[in-house]
Amino acid sequence: MWSFIRAKSEQCWLWYGFNRTTKRIAAYVLGRRTDKSCARLVEKLRASRIKNYYTDNWQSYAKSLDTMHHYIGKDGTQNIERHNLNFRTHIKRLHRRTICFSKSAEMHEAVIKLYVNHLNAWQHKL
Repeated sequence: MWSFIRAKSEQCWLWYGFNRTTKRIAAYVLGRRTDKSCARLVEKLRASRIKNYYTDNWQSYAKSLDTMHHYIGKDGTQNIERHNLNFRTHIKRLHRRTICFSKSAEMHEAVIKLYVNHLNAWQHKL
């Protein structure tokens, strides 16, 4: 999911792994939409012992994920798309068309980190 910092030309992508069993965000990375950012997310997800990866057909996933456990298609990504909607609904600076935006990368990361921690704590209570 993309957003921007200071100007629309300064895109910032939120990459995150969603555990479908626990309904929690296992790991996330903020950065450009590059192979390096994808590799950082995959490295964080390895610590979470996730067995299968469901993604869209973005080229970086094929370079970073084991093909035996990588599934491409909408069937496995519905939960994450729903979470993207929640992110955009609850955090105004992530809306596609907004006048609210982060002025610094540190603040952008802090807001997302707080929201992820809130979501994971809320899911833990259920």
